[in-house]
Amino acid sequence: MADEKLTQEQKDEKLINDAFQELLERYLSSRHRKKVELITKAFNFARQAHKGVRRRSGEPYILHPIAVARIACVEIGLGSTSICSALLHDVVEDTDYTVEDIENLFGPKIAQIVDGLTKISGGIFGDRASAQAENFKKLLLTMNDDIRVILIKISDRLHNMRTLGSMLPSKQYKIAGETLYIYAPLANRLGLNRIKTELEDLSFKYEHPETYRQIQEKLQDTQAERDSLFEAFTAPIRAQLNKMGIPYKILARVKSPYSIWNKMQTKHITFEEIYDILAVRIIFTPKNEEEELNDCFNIYVAISKIYKPHPDRLRDWVSHPKANGYQALHVTLMSNKGQWIEVQIRSERMNDVAEQGFAAHWKYKAGGGSEDDGELTKWLKTIKEILDDPQPDALDFLDTIKLNLFASEIFVFTPKGEIKTMPQNCTALDFAFSIHTFLGSHCIGAKVNHKLVPLSHKLQSGDQVEILTSKSQRVQPSWINFATTAKAKAKIMAILKREKKEQQQQGEDLISAFFQQNNLEPTEENLQKLCKLHDLKDSDELAVAIGQRVFELGEDDLNELKEKPTPNNWKKYISFAFGNNSKSKQTDDKGDSASSKLDIDKKKVLKLTPDVLQKNYIIADCCKPIPGDDVLGYIDDNNRIVIHKRQCPIAAQLKSGYGNRLLAVQWETGKALNFPVNVYLRGIDGIGVLNAVTEIISRQLNVNIHKLYIESNDGIFECRIQLYVHDVDDVNTICNNLKRLEKLKKVTRIEGFDDPIAD
Repeated sequence: MADEKLTQEQKDEKLINDAFQELLERYLSSRHRKKVELITKAFNFARQAHKGVRRRSGEPYILHPIAVARIACVEIGLGSTSICSALLHDVVEDTDYTVEDIENLFGPKIAQIVDGLTKISGGIFGDRASAQAENFKKLLLTMNDDIRVILIKISDRLHNMRTLGSMLPSKQYKIAGETLYIYAPLANRLGLNRIKTELEDLSFKYEHPETYRQIQEKLQDTQAERDSLFEAFTAPIRAQLNKMGIPYKILARVKSPYSIWNKMQTKHITFEEIYDILAVRIIFTPKNEEEELNDCFNIYVAISKIYKPHPDRLRDWVSHPKANGYQALHVTLMSNKGQWIEVQIRSERMNDVAEQGFAAHWKYKAGGGSEDDGELTKWLKTIKEILDDPQPDALDFLDTIKLNLFASEIFVFTPKGEIKTMPQNCTALDFAFSIHTFLGSHCIGAKVNHKLVPLSHKLQSGDQVEILTSKSQRVQPSWINFATTAKAKAKIMAILKREKKEQQQQGEDLISAFFQQNNLEPTEENLQKLCKLHDLKDSDELAVAIGQRVFELGEDDLNELKEKPTPNNWKKYISFAFGNNSKSKQTDDKGDSASSKLDIDKKKVLKLTPDVLQKNYIIADCCKPIPGDDVLGYIDDNNRIVIHKRQCPIAAQLKSGYGNRLLAVQWETGKALNFPVNVYLRGIDGIGVLNAVTEIISRQLNVNIHKLYIESNDGIFECRIQLYVHDVDDVNTICNNLKRLEKLKKVTRIEGFDDPIAD
């Protein structure tokens, strides 16, 4: 028995030593200063601290910090400080060692990074509601101190995703969901394109394993066809680049499974209808640093003579880099086989920045680079402004930040010609707040390209924008409906909240004075009488209403509101702060107790049988899942289990904030129950088309049509049908049968009966 144990220990030792040796070799082959002694010291310290501890997968725990350090070093390009911090990132949280111990042994900088990582790591598999949203706030706060904290945290998350198979299904959904909601957009915002793509694909793999497998199989089946197209398309390009004498390499870039699936969902199309799965990437070495930009455009001109470019698909991120540092020239060309193919033209430096983000950005700067990077500093400043405003709910904060994480970008100009990067679909109001809060809060309109437009006007790339202001203007509640950027929304909410608080206080003072003047006791009972008399929910509403009237009319004019000088008239505009805190506390307590009292084994996958579904389970209205859809369960405050599709936006929020309430569920309904489903049809109009459609659905397939809407315009008809089916297989059978009709050009399942269809 002892020999077997020793053998296992020897295996573990070899595994650990090999992993660390590989990390050292990769570090030594990098451009960083060679601080091997410091890294070895950190490794030995972490190894001793985690001795005897194993991960859920069964491997020694120390392999996780080594893997995180390797990702930080190899895939992000960080140096010895980050590698040491990654090796030590779980020591303070999981062992008896303190941040002071780390500082004494490794210095203040590594201790500061480890401390930042410790503060944000508690909720990764935690059980507190909103834990991840709160951690995300801490995460962004620590970024102001050292950007390496977030880069190591992303490395940590990437390794957790790579080893997610050993976790329980309910944990997999939670972690995959928050990865897709928080970490993939964050990696994108920091320019870590390769990591962003892998995080998305891994999340997709665990949330929709069957769909992921199908897309992978289709990619493999069509690989030979893509290879043939790539070779034929690039042959004349290679010949032309050889003539120009520019060192280059040409790579095929295949769209990731998640991107393919996402496009299938948003555009309501099949895998076969996606035409941009293949793209071509030209990576060149410029003659010298000054010629880099010219070489990009020279290559573009040369290949545009070989293939015709799409007139509306040139993207110049060389002259105007994206906010995350990305630079490239994108052009879409028509191949000889009649397919549009996107070509991305980058220098080696641009390619490094595209793959490694800001870490590569620093590498190419004179003097070794610095974290004080212009665009990054600007973004962190925006985040800090939002963090400085009090947020009532961590999830509200998360949604606010999310607006700016994954936004496409446009370029607009100030009246003096200064260029500004803004998110796509931003409005004139967003632009005003991006320049200064005062400008935004006093904005009355704008001139776009010298024409007067409202605040809600959406800006286009290349617009020149002048903001018009007035000192008498104040922030309006309606502004929140057309503000699109995180900064504008956060500022508007903060100003409205501050004004409401001031108005409520003023209202409360007036209520108190009113009671004194009328010799009335300011009891809760009297306040409730006033609220009931004027159809107001509580005394807070009354105080706010009074304060608003004072703001609008002035205090002297407030008497105009009194119909009679008795205590029963103008109180419509009064309120008090009774019961709110206790009420919310009761709700929270109820939610927690409901969750804790629920007698469910979360380690097991719950079976959704007809009997179970008719008792304590609810099918979510937001996404209306049916048997066969990938779903999860959420325990609500009333102890019921709500079934959501895993890709539902509401489910995405639940996974990010309430992972402890998620359950793994599995359909086992057979053909016993009927569920509503919506199908969208589009095709060539003609006599008998509707008859042919209903013939297939009702007579051939014996499916009940519950609702039908059809409209014809210029020879094209659109039709929406609501049917009752047993499961996804029924829907697929219906769609496949309908697709055989010659005049039908599009048949797809949609979420809601009135959903808009993207082309």
